[in-house]
Amino acid sequence: MHPAPSVIIFTTLSGLGFGLLAWLALGYPDVSGVVAFVFYAIAFALAVGGLLASTFHLGNRKNAIKAFSQWRTSWLSREGVGAVTSLIVMGVYAAGHIFLGEKWGALGVLGAVLSLGTVFTTSMIYAQLKTVPRWNTPWTSVLFMLHAIAGGALLAGQVTVAAILLAVLGLVQIVAWQQGDGAFAASGASLETATGLGRIGKVRQLEAPHSGENYLLKEMAFEVGRKHARKLRAIGFVLAIGLPVALLLLAPVNHFVALLAVVSHIAGVFATRWLFFAEAKHVVSLYYGR
Repeated sequence: MHPAPSVIIFTTLSGLGFGLLAWLALGYPDVSGVVAFVFYAIAFALAVGGLLASTFHLGNRKNAIKAFSQWRTSWLSREGVGAVTSLIVMGVYAAGHIFLGEKWGALGVLGAVLSLGTVFTTSMIYAQLKTVPRWNTPWTSVLFMLHAIAGGALLAGQVTVAAILLAVLGLVQIVAWQQGDGAFAASGASLETATGLGRIGKVRQLEAPHSGENYLLKEMAFEVGRKHARKLRAIGFVLAIGLPVALLLLAPVNHFVALLAVVSHIAGVFATRWLFFAEAKHVVSLYYGR
């Protein structure tokens, strides 16, 4: 699949934002006043900024509002409803925390559930797609959730917990890559299943469906070289997992070290999220012999 910058920015930043909101809703870090305001401001900026970035991928942004009406059947619509609901709930909770010094426990738990639930709905937009075997697996949702929870813990300054969660995220990422590499072949998708002609024998392509480049080739049959994919996996893994964990466990943690760990993690997530889209192969690519 062709990696759209707006979607990469959206899934990366919003996941971190909602992850941090979930930790704040549960009382971590234990801050108040101006410091609490700064943490909430960062969380809302990431969450809202990511959501706004997603609108740049729409063909007609005026139709974005219509997505909210399809929540019964559409994960995209559920994501929109979940995002707005969680932001409203967390806005009320943040106001009470910052201006009144109150931490309303029940509302906080609800806000945390809604925030992580929003991340889950985002993951299901991709995990539900049977036409993209690499995504059509529970590992997709697990990765999205771990990215949000681990990244949120890192932003919340939960050093030990963040290091553990990042290590778990690293293991899951390796498993997801290994499973994803064989997902297309394991799905059984072939030119026979794509054309529906398998019942009469082996199907072979006489010529390409189109004589030149087209939308499907650009968006659905995008290919990244295996050599480049391996390099990006290594770079993304080191930046998102390896360096932050090393900094948290081996270096005396101060504000500079924490900032370096956060910046490294975000850069690494951008790299792995780009690969998440670039390595995904849509079954329509079978028509083009790819």
